[in-house]
Amino acid sequence: MAKVTRDDVARLAGTSTAVVSYVINNGPRPVAPATKERVLAAIKELGYRPDRVAQAMASRRTDLIGLIVPDARQPFFGEMAHAIEQAAAERGQMVLVGNSDYLDEREVHYLRAFLGMRVSGLILISAGPSEHAAAEIDAWEARVVLMHRRPEAIDDVAVVLDDTGGAQLATRHLLEHGHEYVACLGGVESTPEQGDPVTDHIEGWSRAMREAGRSTEGRLFQSPYNRYDTYRVALDLLAGPDRPTALFCATDDQAIGVLRAARELDLDVPGELAVVGFDDVKEAALTDPPLTTVGSDREAMAKAAVDLVLDDSLRVSSTRNGGVQGGKGRVRQFPSGLVIRRSCGCHPPKPY
Repeated sequence: MAKVTRDDVARLAGTSTAVVSYVINNGPRPVAPATKERVLAAIKELGYRPDRVAQAMASRRTDLIGLIVPDARQPFFGEMAHAIEQAAAERGQMVLVGNSDYLDEREVHYLRAFLGMRVSGLILISAGPSEHAAAEIDAWEARVVLMHRRPEAIDDVAVVLDDTGGAQLATRHLLEHGHEYVACLGGVESTPEQGDPVTDHIEGWSRAMREAGRSTEGRLFQSPYNRYDTYRVALDLLAGPDRPTALFCATDDQAIGVLRAARELDLDVPGELAVVGFDDVKEAALTDPPLTTVGSDREAMAKAAVDLVLDDSLRVSSTRNGGVQGGKGRVRQFPSGLVIRRSCGCHPPKPY
């Protein structure tokens, strides 16, 4: 059976191949509603399927957005990837996802692969792009939007959260519950890096502690970002003689590991240990007790990233969702807010 072509669709619809192209690609020129209906009916009758590869070769651009995340198994990155996919679908785009596993070489591999596919653009959620990654970004014409972290080494558009402000809110809230001090569970990096969210979370915690006249010395602890390793770290921390009564965790996944360790040690949360996380992953509402955390409008952030990838003329001086311009380049920063549940010591009304 002969392959159905665009010419076949045009003949059946009684129009030109250019009009068929406008209907398929939703532009660049408008098509009268009645004509569009005839074209769509012809496409359905003939079973026509556009050759996306040929279209990409002709336009040197696909309907694909590349997305690189450190580890989609972690709830925050998985939920952000899903939000980006939903936002991209609303713009007629599909998303290709690659996991860098926090490795520079894998990040560069996916940068080269996705940009070589002539994706419409690329969203990079990185633990910290290396010099090689920065060089790859500079070498291609496609728009690259950074999310979650924006190192000073890469001056490009970015969508980020007010991480420092969110951590301050969380720490102040715990102090307002009457705790002598709040300990902080940060990451594993020994050298703070500018633009790293966890470093900003630690800075927010430090500021809130200083504002309250509390010392931070000996109250910052290191832990991997995943709940499984954090669980083991928390067992040692919470079983020690200087166990804190309040703990701010740099991520929700860490906080979930802490809650598991506290339960195993028969510590009452929040009676003996108050816990607050950061990210507001969906699972945070289902922990025991439900986790108080710092959240943001993830869907709005995803939409902003997709818009920035696809709209070259878009600027980020303002946004209805709270974005502002800052930094050297074009940065859209979203506000963070405290999501009150029970792990901090509050007794919010049930959500039903």
